[in-house]
Amino acid sequence: MERQYRAALIGCGGRAPAHIEAYQLLENAEVVACCAPTPTRRDPLAERYRLRAYDSAETMIREESPDLVHIVTWPDTRIDLMQLVSSMGVPLCTVEKPVASGVSDWRILQELATTSATKFAICHQFRWQPDVMRCQEALQSGALGKPLFLDISAGMNIAGQGTHTLNYGRSLVGDACVTDVFASAKGWDDVDPGHPAPAATEAFLTFENGVRALWTSGDISPRCGDPSTTWQHVRMAVYTEYGRTLYEEFGKWEIVTPAGIEHGDYGGWDGWRKNNKQAQANFHQAMIDWLSDDTKRPGTHLAASLHEWEVVLALYQSALERRPVSLSGFAPPADLVSRLKANLSKQV
Repeated sequence: MERQYRAALIGCGGRAPAHIEAYQLLENAEVVACCAPTPTRRDPLAERYRLRAYDSAETMIREESPDLVHIVTWPDTRIDLMQLVSSMGVPLCTVEKPVASGVSDWRILQELATTSATKFAICHQFRWQPDVMRCQEALQSGALGKPLFLDISAGMNIAGQGTHTLNYGRSLVGDACVTDVFASAKGWDDVDPGHPAPAATEAFLTFENGVRALWTSGDISPRCGDPSTTWQHVRMAVYTEYGRTLYEEFGKWEIVTPAGIEHGDYGGWDGWRKNNKQAQANFHQAMIDWLSDDTKRPGTHLAASLHEWEVVLALYQSALERRPVSLSGFAPPADLVSRLKANLSKQV
């Protein structure tokens, strides 16, 4: 009989149901428990999905001994929870994005990534969205030749959605690391207290494999989906030797090769929900596969996501100092984010 894996959630907010419902597509795993400090959060979720409810993450982990813990909380709470999960020997843990919010938490997580036996990954589930996977497979097949230029953008600010597009974009160019950043930024966005960042950023990136990229976030980005929203815009396009791929989360997907064109759209809300549930399930399964086979480490593992946040910090330094920044030997100062905020807040 195939082993059944047990999962538990820390956090019972808006993203929690998506994690739980994705397990309906998996035959070898189930969610057994959830926790939150307030009963108005945890009890309705536990009742709806027939989970055991706890007011303490430590108690839940000790009582349930889960194989996989999902941290579905605000960014400023995640480090303590990740350290708790690690100290209690949980084998697998996923964390909502972004992985960090500044310099100090990024440094703490760098140490955790090198010392913890827990396998951490960040929940960039759309890397496993069926239409994104179409684009990945087309690029990996060689039919389009070498990727040359990547155009990625998001309607929300760089802390809200920018790391999403960077991770998904990297999945299209062989998960190459960024070597250089040249960026600009405007304003400061305090509307979303959980994701403070410049209101808009634009950066030119160079990857280690020679691919160049334009990466934009915020109100300077183009739009797809409902033009009155910001969060519905996530767009990625790769231009290659012989063609291109395109994916818009609330728009169309397209693969252009010398042999012809494949295309479609996001399928409306029903199609989007179906694909999002499948993407989340695929990510959960990728984590389970990683538990027994280190060669199956998913592309959203902690070290990869820490590299992506390092790119964000290099972008901040480039925008502040108005010069290109190399990630080789990059050591962001502890006050980088506060200095950038002060500088951008002076803009009219």
